[in-house]
Amino acid sequence: MHSFRIAAMLAGIATGSVWPTAALAHASSQSFVALLPTGPYRLVGVVIVGVSIALLALLPPSAASRPDGPRPGWPGAPPGVRMVVSLLSALLLVWLISAGFLGSRDPLENGLVLAFWVVFWMALVIGQGLFGNLWGWLSPFNGIGRLFERGFGWRGFLRLPGWLGAWPAVFLLLGFSGFTLADPAPDDPARLAGLLICYGIFTLAGMGLFGARSWLARVEFFTVLMRQFVRLAPLVGQGRFWRLDWPAAALCRPRKLLPGLSVFCVVLLGTGSFDGFNETFFWLDLIGVNPLAFPGRSAVIVPVLAGLVGANILLLVLFTCLLLLGDRLAGARRSGAELLMVFAPTLLPIALGYHIAHYLPSLLVDGQYALLALNDPLSLGQDWLGLAGYHVTTGFFNNRDTMNFIWLAQAAGIVFGHVLAVIVADRRAVRLYQGRRAVWLAQAPLALFMIGYTWLGLWLLAAPKGG
Repeated sequence: MHSFRIAAMLAGIATGSVWPTAALAHASSQSFVALLPTGPYRLVGVVIVGVSIALLALLPPSAASRPDGPRPGWPGAPPGVRMVVSLLSALLLVWLISAGFLGSRDPLENGLVLAFWVVFWMALVIGQGLFGNLWGWLSPFNGIGRLFERGFGWRGFLRLPGWLGAWPAVFLLLGFSGFTLADPAPDDPARLAGLLICYGIFTLAGMGLFGARSWLARVEFFTVLMRQFVRLAPLVGQGRFWRLDWPAAALCRPRKLLPGLSVFCVVLLGTGSFDGFNETFFWLDLIGVNPLAFPGRSAVIVPVLAGLVGANILLLVLFTCLLLLGDRLAGARRSGAELLMVFAPTLLPIALGYHIAHYLPSLLVDGQYALLALNDPLSLGQDWLGLAGYHVTTGFFNNRDTMNFIWLAQAAGIVFGHVLAVIVADRRAVRLYQGRRAVWLAQAPLALFMIGYTWLGLWLLAAPKGG
């Protein structure tokens, strides 16, 4: 039976390749995962990535550099409609922030907590990478920016210096990750509402001073993050039209990045990886914490923040060194910054795969609470979705078959993310180096990195968790 399931997983991945932690319930299935045969599954995942690398190595360069042909498209909504939806989203955010101060103190009943951590940070980020530019419609800042630029002709009276690039977004992403991982109560409604007010004022002031377009593209890190993940989606918007493409096809067409944006891609993966590592028995033992007697988040703030920064520095240094090694093996002499500019975006599919795998169990539980809140959003005894009397269940975590399916779905997200990363890296390398031999040599260290990181991701998925 297990061999059949492994074969099914392999077939699913092959077919696909052709075609915070907010506390909340933070569903944990690790006690059951420990009983599953995760070792063979991890081996299969690593083998799939290895086979993908080998198959790409056999392709002629023309197969990777063939220009993209025209694809059918269909009309999208006028830009004005998108602006109206965004403005409505801004009004909804204001209402949710008020609910953070005035609503229930229970995070599982407060609309702001559920909307931000579950609907936005878990579901919308995943949807952005899988389906298309949802954030372009739902961002509360886009509509305000369009209104001031197009309606009032306001584009700010200061200019962000070119050398600054997207570095502010890098540090804001690290700060947000530190909040999700180290803050004693990131899901406290009033605390979250206060943070969002401060961030909203900061963003609106920046848009007013420097112009909405520049500020959103270089500083507002949620927009920067979403614009990176949308490059993985098969549904692509072009002007006023939409078209279908291969997953991550947009990443295969290199474009010049702002200074710091390549590091932003690395930090996306580094923070996601540390988020999983931060919960393992291995990490807790490393910082001297008994996982069976966790003292609380306030007791580990310093080691968690130090670990977050250290993990990202380690990943950045390791990834850059491997790129430099491959470049030298290929007989070239490019700088680390230039190589990062080309290959850092190849980490985006892995980062999205980690995001899906890490939050899937929580989304299955906390998503039920979000639906119940949406069923009666004004607490007036309404039944918009017909869920009156429904009780949140976690029973699927106590069933071997459903847990096996959930774990395989998580593992598939990680493995498929690495396969896409391998494909994107190969296409970018073909465009950068002359001759297939040079591509092989340049990609060899990166291929080892992809294989090793696949194993690490699957190990993090299966490792016992605490805290």
